[in-house]
Amino acid sequence: MDVSIFLLLIVGFLAGLMDAAVGGGGLLQLPALMGLLPNAPIATVFGTNKLASFLGTSMATTQFIRKIRVPWKMLLPAAVLAFIGSYIGAKLVTYVPVQYMRPAMLVLMLLMFVYTFYKKNLGQTVREHALSHREYAIGLLFGALIGLYDGIFGPGTGSLLAFVFVRFFAYDFLTATASAKIINLTTNLAALSFFVPNGHILWDWAIPLALANVCGGMVGARLAILGGTRFLRHGFMVLLVVMMAKFAWDTF
Repeated sequence: MDVSIFLLLIVGFLAGLMDAAVGGGGLLQLPALMGLLPNAPIATVFGTNKLASFLGTSMATTQFIRKIRVPWKMLLPAAVLAFIGSYIGAKLVTYVPVQYMRPAMLVLMLLMFVYTFYKKNLGQTVREHALSHREYAIGLLFGALIGLYDGIFGPGTGSLLAFVFVRFFAYDFLTATASAKIINLTTNLAALSFFVPNGHILWDWAIPLALANVCGGMVGARLAILGGTRFLRHGFMVLLVVMMAKFAWDTF
């Protein structure tokens, strides 16, 4: 087996596992693809990454929704708005000053980390009562806004979604992670609706990477379900630290 493909499979599996369990698989997979495909156009690297991520997230989502009850009544319309927002965001990339998003996200993740650290019981209790009309409206708003962000920039989308579900809807981390995956699926699909028709997929790389992602997503989702909310809370904070370090390095 070619060394590059072997490395690709390892990275794809680990990224799928990481993304399903706590999120942030793109932090591992995208830089690896850029290193393995130094001469490929950046849009093609992004498209190849998105296809693999979409299929890996699909597997993880399937595992979650078989075990976890999610608020479909709010998630489905929020996912539609996230799709539209992500597609619009992809179109706005050339007009939006993306360089300002990295430091802004760095500050936002720091606030998320501090809040989660001091709120020891955050995301540890299973919510039993239904969402209010106000909460439905908040869910739709965040679906559209985070979809727009994902289309324009992307990194940290899953973490933002999980935090929103825990902080504003008082869901446990397990339900929040499962819900975030559903929205993530639609934003990835929106990006692929641009990348695939425009030929920005390297299929001979994308297919093995996707298979590895699917296997990793299956394992990661099971680890998250078995580990429960406490495992996900700690994993979420570790992920935020890793992402803050990466964003700080890229920014400064």
